[in-house]
Amino acid sequence: MSWKLFVAHRIYRSNEGGKEVSKPAVRIAMWGIAVGLAVMILAVAVVIGFKHEVRDKVVGIGSDITVTNFDMQKSYETVPVSATDSLLEVLRATEGVKHVQRYSTKPGMIMTDDNFLGMVLKGVSQEYDWSFLRKHLLEGEIPAFTDTASTNRTLISRTIANKLHLKTGDKLYTYYIDGEKVRARRLEVAGIYQTNFSTYDELFLITDLYTVNRLNSWESDQVSGIEMEVENYDLLLPTKENIRAKVDMQKDAYGNTYYVTTVEEANPQIFAWLDLLDLNVWVILILMTGVAGFTMISGLLIIILERTNMIGVLKALGADNLAIRKIFLSFSVFLIGRGMLWGNLIGLALIGVQEYFRPCKLDPATYYVDSVPVEFNLWWWVLLNVCTLIISVLMLVGPSYLIAHIHPAKSIKFE
Repeated sequence: MSWKLFVAHRIYRSNEGGKEVSKPAVRIAMWGIAVGLAVMILAVAVVIGFKHEVRDKVVGIGSDITVTNFDMQKSYETVPVSATDSLLEVLRATEGVKHVQRYSTKPGMIMTDDNFLGMVLKGVSQEYDWSFLRKHLLEGEIPAFTDTASTNRTLISRTIANKLHLKTGDKLYTYYIDGEKVRARRLEVAGIYQTNFSTYDELFLITDLYTVNRLNSWESDQVSGIEMEVENYDLLLPTKENIRAKVDMQKDAYGNTYYVTTVEEANPQIFAWLDLLDLNVWVILILMTGVAGFTMISGLLIIILERTNMIGVLKALGADNLAIRKIFLSFSVFLIGRGMLWGNLIGLALIGVQEYFRPCKLDPATYYVDSVPVEFNLWWWVLLNVCTLIISVLMLVGPSYLIAHIHPAKSIKFE
């Protein structure tokens, strides 16, 4: 250990009456670092958790990439496209695509003895990925839906079930407009789910693809669209371009044109809102770093002034300004390190409490989740700690030049 580190460590550990470092200044500086780092860790964990939770719900309800009809309007009364086996094989073989599934939709109305409600019937087939809805299934079971037979069973949301006073096993009547005719279907409630994604929960009933295609009077190979899950979401746009190169703007056997869209293009408002969270967290990071840095500057100035007599003695013994600056900067690093230790403990503890006990609740109708989601990211955690240490030390370099203005003859007499 060099003599400069030794002196810095002795100052840090000093408890000698009149030469004791001002405890309030040191504690304020240390807790400024601790609180600032804890807030930064928590803010980043909340933003990452929020973005992933909401994105996973949007993707789980729909898909990463969808192939639909180019003429399709923003309506659930869709224009079909042909989903032949050869097309599905081409999409499955596309680089970056993990899973492919078909779907069809038909808007209609549910009527009970004392109420009615508008809804969208979504038909899925045997290849549908149930992993998302299985996690959000509250009651009942998921039927074995296919594209070759009608099950007359459906999954409904808790929101719809509460509005119409339905439970698993109940029968409900649904009505659809087909030209000038009204068609009816009686469906049995097989299960009840709740995603807390209000746009979806208030509208969708899920049944087999065969039933929806018959209600639409479509051919067996026609669907509203083809949904695809990508292997790596970070490569969403390159994967979309790979699919576009194969099917975009091409016509099917019925003269309909294929059109490729991503989940971000289909839900621009939601993803613009999520991007705005990034700006918010950067504002928080900058403010917390500034607060922590300025508290350390104040603490260092108080410490230097309190140790003026010692600085004069060191200069009289031959120590130059650079060596003495290193002593006080090393002392500051000890304080910053202690503050960062407490900041990490507090930040990680708050993340753990929210992750396992969920004390901070949210309104799912507004935020799409029922509690504040948090997600610990190791790389962000390391980056925050490294940047906090470096920025805090750099902010102290300037104030440390005060040492150059302290003269040995005057400072030794200083009381």
